[in-house]
Amino acid sequence: MALDAAFTQAKADVKPRVVRREVTSEGPFVRAVLIAIALVFLLLVLFLPLAAVFTEALRNGISTYVEALREPDTQAAVRLTLTVAAFAVPLNLVFGVAAAWAIAKFEFRGKAFLVTLIDLPFSVSPVIAGMVFVLLFGAQGYLSPVAQAIGLKVVFAVPGMVLATTFVTLPFVARELIPLMQEQGTGDEEAAISLGADGWRTFFLVTLPNVKWALLYGVLLCNARAMGEFGAVAVISGKIRGETNTMPLQVEILYNEYAFSAAFAVATLLALLALLTLCLKTFLEWRYAGEIKATRGGH
Repeated sequence: MALDAAFTQAKADVKPRVVRREVTSEGPFVRAVLIAIALVFLLLVLFLPLAAVFTEALRNGISTYVEALREPDTQAAVRLTLTVAAFAVPLNLVFGVAAAWAIAKFEFRGKAFLVTLIDLPFSVSPVIAGMVFVLLFGAQGYLSPVAQAIGLKVVFAVPGMVLATTFVTLPFVARELIPLMQEQGTGDEEAAISLGADGWRTFFLVTLPNVKWALLYGVLLCNARAMGEFGAVAVISGKIRGETNTMPLQVEILYNEYAFSAAFAVATLLALLALLTLCLKTFLEWRYAGEIKATRGGH
């Protein structure tokens, strides 16, 4: 389209020249020590625990491992985990894009307060988040009459689990987008509007393409966190076996029942999902490194 071509050419004409400079002056020895510290820390805190989980899960053989995963309660927990994530992640996607767009592109009263609210779930215990929703939607909750009037069951049901998970994972998408949008400024949008684009067209053809990689990273992190959430979901779900148990809750129940092999088998599913998210993120960074660098202004 003529508008797209004109905007692309205008953007290319005004793009500043970026010069890379060495920002560190440490010698090879200091660098080697810092790298070694990071690797040892990762080995002790990340790789060894992961290896222990997989070792325990397979201790009694692959047949026992597969049988544990085929248990009806475990399969129900897997389905429920994916269901909760399937609702929570899109909700946070919409909120994250809207909040980041408003914060980065507009000036308004209460902007700093909004940023603080977005960070709130990072500082609030997930258990407290679950208790808040029980307080709101429980039998004597402030919003219980409203929920009952529309026939919505929140506590000990999937809607409550989705709300709690959405609260806990709320910052991930927004926090990936806000710094990038602020760094990019409003120049691209102003150029598009000056060429005749309306607000929605500017958003879909200019703003969204400029932040698509940060948006994807935020969604991946949000999804991983949603599937692994324990505290908030444990409080509001009631831990009803086969009905409101997600995978983390199923791991706890199996472990408390001394079914260690089954507990570690379910834990490996969570670990594999996290590793899959990490591998996907790494692959995208490698595959589209040039485009990501260009999107971030060459930094």
